[in-house]
Amino acid sequence: MPVSLPPALELSLDLLCCPTCHTRHLHPDRGALRCPVGHTFDIARHGYAGLLTGTRATSGDDAAMVQARSRFLSTGTYAPIRKVGAHLAADTAPEQATVVDVGCGTGYYLAGVLDRLAGARGLGLDTSVSALRSAARAHDRAAAVAWDVFRPFPLADGVADVMLDMFAPRNPAEFHRVLRPTGRLIVVRPTRRHLAELRDRLPAMVTIDPAKEQRLHRALDPFFEAAVTEQVEYPATLSRQDALDLVAMTPSARHMSRADLSDDGSLPDQVTVSVLATAYQPR
Repeated sequence: MPVSLPPALELSLDLLCCPTCHTRHLHPDRGALRCPVGHTFDIARHGYAGLLTGTRATSGDDAAMVQARSRFLSTGTYAPIRKVGAHLAADTAPEQATVVDVGCGTGYYLAGVLDRLAGARGLGLDTSVSALRSAARAHDRAAAVAWDVFRPFPLADGVADVMLDMFAPRNPAEFHRVLRPTGRLIVVRPTRRHLAELRDRLPAMVTIDPAKEQRLHRALDPFFEAAVTEQVEYPATLSRQDALDLVAMTPSARHMSRADLSDDGSLPDQVTVSVLATAYQPR
């Protein structure tokens, strides 16, 4: 039985281009999306559209990582990060904004922006099937599409008022192409102090590159200039399960074994949350 078109995905059809021939106006057809030339892409029963073609990306979060992230985010520990992202996104966006979240994960941050902008619509892109299942349900105005951030986006030129990049990889040229000239790119990334207590206890955790800010500036500078930056830093109290989930929801999970986490003393009960959030405007 064909999957019906999710209402949020229907809201975003005019944004999409066929990733094979780049023609616009994908239309629903018997549980799939089809372009005028005839290329067809499935709509999963979980509500997201699978536009990825060719070799599949292998770096997306697996089911265990997504489950850990959902549990951790539900505690509200990262709510201040969500709040500042939504504030920066909504500051200059029109009420009827189009918001695109690249590397959207479970849709937690995208939903925060849509809650702030009552007339906005959202579209999340991610490679992880497990994450997309959650993102497609994150908000009634948020659609989700399977896509790889490092490829040209299956989106038309100049259709987004806001692009979110929350702890995600970046594709500055595509961000610039898809954003309207009056749009904003919101980038949230960790500082060197972020979760330092956890990284000190667990040497196998992925470290934060000291040159991260310089690399970010070099990558974005040809396309964007910073309009405003806000630092969010605060102590967060963790239960043992919170700490386990915090490790398990990140790429560090791929570098650690159960033995690394078996000692109760290896997990701190408080960490420093420290991020920078910048709103960029297109050059």
